[in-house]
Amino acid sequence: MKNLTTYSFLLMIVACAAILPAKAQDPQSDPGAYMNAIGSAETNMNKAYMAYISASAHSSRKRKIEKMRANAVDNIVICQNAITNLPGYKGDNSLRQSSLTYVQLCYKVFNDDYAHIVNMDEIAERSYDEMQAYLLLQQATNDSLQVGNERIAKAEKDFAAKYSVQIISQETELGLKMAATGRESKYHDKVYLLFYKCNWEDNQLTEAVNQKNVTKIEQVRSALDKYAKEGLAVLDTLHPFENDGSLANACQQALNFYKTEAETQIPIATDYFLKEENFEKLKTAMDAKSADQKTQKDVDTYNKAVDDMNAAVNTYNQTNNDLNNGRNDINNTWNATEKQFLETHTPYYQ
Repeated sequence: MKNLTTYSFLLMIVACAAILPAKAQDPQSDPGAYMNAIGSAETNMNKAYMAYISASAHSSRKRKIEKMRANAVDNIVICQNAITNLPGYKGDNSLRQSSLTYVQLCYKVFNDDYAHIVNMDEIAERSYDEMQAYLLLQQATNDSLQVGNERIAKAEKDFAAKYSVQIISQETELGLKMAATGRESKYHDKVYLLFYKCNWEDNQLTEAVNQKNVTKIEQVRSALDKYAKEGLAVLDTLHPFENDGSLANACQQALNFYKTEAETQIPIATDYFLKEENFEKLKTAMDAKSADQKTQKDVDTYNKAVDDMNAAVNTYNQTNNDLNNGRNDINNTWNATEKQFLETHTPYYQ
C-alpha cells in the first residue's frame, strides 16, 4: 500500500461557459460593466486554480505545485476582496452577494479544509472505508461548489433580465478545460476505488500471512476474492475514457491477479501453515520418545512427514516469491498507468 501513488483534485470551479455582457463602461453606471467587474475577478481566480491543477498533473516538483496552490489561494483572496469592495449596483446587492458567497466557499474548501480533503497519503494507510469516505466527501464538496456555481449563473441571468443587459453564453478555453478535468476526475475515482479496495485487502492478507494467522488469512482471502470479482464485473460495463482504456485495463490486470491470488495461491500458504503446525506436533511427540520407544512405523511416519514438509516449504517459497513479484508488477503498472492517464487527460494550463 505504501508504494501506491494517489491523485485527486477538488473541482473548485466547475463552470464550462462564460457569460459576457455585450458592453462595458463604468461599473456603477452601466449594469453590463458591473457584471464584467465581478466576472473578471472570478475568471482570474479560476485561471490560478486551473494552473495549479495542471501543475499537479504534469509536474513532479512538489515545491512548484505547492507554490501554485498558494497562488491559487492568494487569487481567491484577491477575488474576494475585489467583490467585497464593489458596492451593490444601485442598491441591488443580489449579484454581488451570490458571487461573494461562492468565493468564500471556495476559500474555505481550498484553504481551511485543504489538509483534510486533499491530502490522501495518510488516508491511504488506514482503510478502504476511509478512502471511500474521503472520495465521497470530495464529491459532496464538488457538488456543493456546483450548486454555488449554478446559483451564480442564475443570479447573473436574473440581474441581466432585470437591467436589460444582453448577455452572450460563450464557451471559453478555461471553462472547457475545467469541465474536462471534472470528467476525468470522476472516471479516475471510480476506477481507483475498485483498485484500492482490493489492494487494501491484499495488504491485510500479507500481514495475516506474515503472522501465520490461518483464520484471518481465510477471512481476508474470501473478502479479496469477492471484491476482485465485483470489481471485474464493474469494469466489464465501463467504457474507455475518451477512447483511452489504459486505466481500466491496468485495474483489470490487478484485479485478475488478486482473484488468482485468492483462489489458487493463498490456499497453498494456508496448506503449508497447517502442515507446518502438524509437523511440529509430530516432531515434538517424536522427540519426546527415547530411541528404544520409537517403532519402525514411527520412524517411517516421521520421515514421510519430513519429505512432505520439505516439498511444502519449496512450494510455499516459490508461491510467495511469485506473489511478491506479482504485487510489485501490478503496483508499478498501476502507478505508471495512472500517472500517464492524468498527464494525458489533464489539460495543460499556465
